[in-house]
Amino acid sequence: MAVIDEKLAGRVRGILADSGSIVEKKMFGGLTFMVSGHMCCGVRGDDLIVRVSKDRQDAAMAEPHARPFEFTGKPLGGLVLVAPEGCEGEAKLKNLVGMALEFVKELPAK
Repeated sequence: MAVIDEKLAGRVRGILADSGSIVEKKMFGGLTFMVSGHMCCGVRGDDLIVRVSKDRQDAAMAEPHARPFEFTGKPLGGLVLVAPEGCEGEAKLKNLVGMALEFVKELPAK
């Protein structure tokens, strides 16, 4: 597994602290945060992984420093990577994690 930005992971933990059942899991070469059994967001290297619905992916991609999440050379629908510059400041990070949390909370609990 690649080295993950522990400071970013800690910031994400803080945002998700009151979001119910949170489980951390190694996935996609990084650390993901599972909410109610669903992958919500994560940290891969120093990038933030954000999971959104496919119909909100364009909005997520419009965020500064966002790009498609590619795994094994193919973009994965509903997942966006955000470079560190796009996660600076708590308001930016809360907005990004909030997009992922909003999507995951619409899914049935596992």
